[in-house]
Order: sequence, then structure tokens, then C-alpha cells
Amino acid sequence: MPLQNRVTPLGEIVAAPWRGALMGNRGGCLCVRPREMGSRRWASPRWILCELEYNGWRREVMQVGTYTELFFFDEACGLAAGHRPCAFCRPEAFRRFRAAWLAGNPHLGMAANVRVEAIDRVLHTDRLEGRRQRRVSVALENLPNGAMFVTRRDPDAPILRWGGAFWEWKAGGYVPWGGCEEERVRALTPASTLGALQAGYIPEVRL
Repeated sequence: MPLQNRVTPLGEIVAAPWRGALMGNRGGCLCVRPREMGSRRWASPRWILCELEYNGWRREVMQVGTYTELFFFDEACGLAAGHRPCAFCRPEAFRRFRAAWLAGNPHLGMAANVRVEAIDRVLHTDRLEGRRQRRVSVALENLPNGAMFVTRRDPDAPILRWGGAFWEWKAGGYVPWGGCEEERVRALTPASTLGALQAGYIPEVRL
């Protein structure tokens, strides 16, 4: 039976059989017993996207007393769920993300050497509305490449803008999206991450 450790673009942590391209965590332990998720969905504002393998390290997943391993279909899904590249195991991706994030969010007035904790605080505000995923209304035509969104007609069907086309995310893959008549949609990707995408950050996508 699949463990409850897959994260969807809607920010939900579910039990599903699809394999993730990235691992990550939400700043600490989310399990109440080994391999059993508790009720909380984050431990700190540090939500990261990590490599599946790093330096040959091996972990027994979902143990109590250490961070809970979460898995993401691809980076676009992870960004939509509110995560960012890990500065430790994905330093190049993090440096590119931070540079684009700063360029895409000049209104924040942050210096080029801003500490990652400051970025995480902004992302935490952007990603959540209470305990629910924050979704910002945006014009469909203004969404950058790599952004994900939902429509009013189907608020539980994540859509990816990628390569000049639109793709609906299904559990385990993407299918071409048929489109809609709505001019404004609800972005799943947090507002400041949208800025990073607008400024040129290119996420990894499994099409």
C-alpha cells in the first residue's frame, strides 16, 4: 500500500503510487508513528525540494524524530505546492531560483545576499491562507512558463503552462488541456514564485 508522502500541486499530502522526481520536506517531522502521517502539514516555513539521491545517503522514510520525506512528481508541481529548491543538495538550482526570485520581486527591497530564511518567510505568507493553500487571481495570458493554476469551473484540476501550451496534471502525468473561456484563473504557484518564473527561472518538468 502506498505511503502518505506524495505532494500534489494543490499542496495536499496523499497516498499515491506515482513515483516522484524530487524529494523534499516541510521543515521537520510530520509523523506521529513510523510511516504514519499526523494531522499537521508543516513544521516550519522551510519547505524545500531536494534530490532523490545525494552522496549515497540512505534513509528509512517517514520515521519519528526526523524530517518527514515528501515526494513531488516534478519541480513545477513542487513550486506550485509552495516549495523552493534546497540550497544544500541543489545549490545551483537554488542560486538560479534566488536570483530570479529577487529580480522578479523588486518591491520586496531585498539585497542580493538575502538569507534564505527571509525568502522562506515571504513564501510562507504567499503559500498559505490560514491552513489552506492561498490562490491568487491572475489573468491567464499573464501566467509565466512553469506556473500552475486552476479554473473556477474545476478548482481541483491543476493546469501547467509550459512551452506555449497548457497541460492538465493527473496523478502520475500530464495530458493536453482542452482550455476554458475564463480570462482569469487562480494561480497555485505562490505569488513571489510567479515573479521568479517571470524573471526566467526554469523548473524541471516531466512531460
